[in-house]
Amino acid sequence: MNLIVRPFFDRATYTLSYVTHGEGDSRCAIIDPVLDYDSAAGRVGTESAQDIVRYVKESGLEVEWILETHAHADHLSAAQWLKRELGGKVAIGEHIREVQSAFGRIFDLGAEFAVDGSQFDHLFQDGETFHIGAMPAQVMYTPGHTPACVSYVVADAVFIGDTLFMPDYGAARADFPGGDATELYRSIRRILSLPPQTRLFVCHDYLPNGRELRFESTVAEQRRENVLCHEGVSEEGFVQQRKARDAKLGAPALMLPSLQVNIRGGHLPEAADNGVCYLKIPLNQIS
Repeated sequence: MNLIVRPFFDRATYTLSYVTHGEGDSRCAIIDPVLDYDSAAGRVGTESAQDIVRYVKESGLEVEWILETHAHADHLSAAQWLKRELGGKVAIGEHIREVQSAFGRIFDLGAEFAVDGSQFDHLFQDGETFHIGAMPAQVMYTPGHTPACVSYVVADAVFIGDTLFMPDYGAARADFPGGDATELYRSIRRILSLPPQTRLFVCHDYLPNGRELRFESTVAEQRRENVLCHEGVSEEGFVQQRKARDAKLGAPALMLPSLQVNIRGGHLPEAADNGVCYLKIPLNQIS
């Protein structure tokens, strides 16, 4: 059965979301969906997610899974809004608990904030298998960018989140709380040990040097051409390069609002007594 992959690009955050299913099978998964956020107005929107809803409905698809590769620091997740609109189970890797613990303290969310991953419908373990319709899938634990990163292996494709970017842009940063450049290198080598023809779908493309959007590569292409981790780059060499690059990076523009929503599985914070949801801005806590 051929795997159908339909990308959706959110230019505001350079994020790729995907709908995927087996050819001739109506059951599908949504991967890394975006909830629009206007930081100046403090307003969320669903225009990006509505594109996914239209595609799913027009294609006669049934959503079984809404999969997160990790708790994103650059966009809010539309997982819960899409679940209300289309159904499906919201899932992420089990190490989300570590991210919840770290950022629960940073945002002072208190004892009432559960750090057990219960905001999600399912927490995947490394190597766990599941199905998208008749299509078998497997979870690959790929930490380094965050402690909770996973990749989803479906047929001849892998949805790799932020672990790798397109070959001309390299790989994810590793300086967020709980990130680790050595772990990232080992996760990348794990992905690149897959068969050369394996298709890799990234979560971001930043259009370097003004080129056209790209979101799909292969293991062979990444081994040959990735500017940070092509074949022959040692663990030590990668870690040195990654740390040097990370030292020059600022925090993502939407990091603080994104993480407050994403560690909740895409739920907005509980409304205050006046019916309004509020996000916190912790001062001098993020470098």
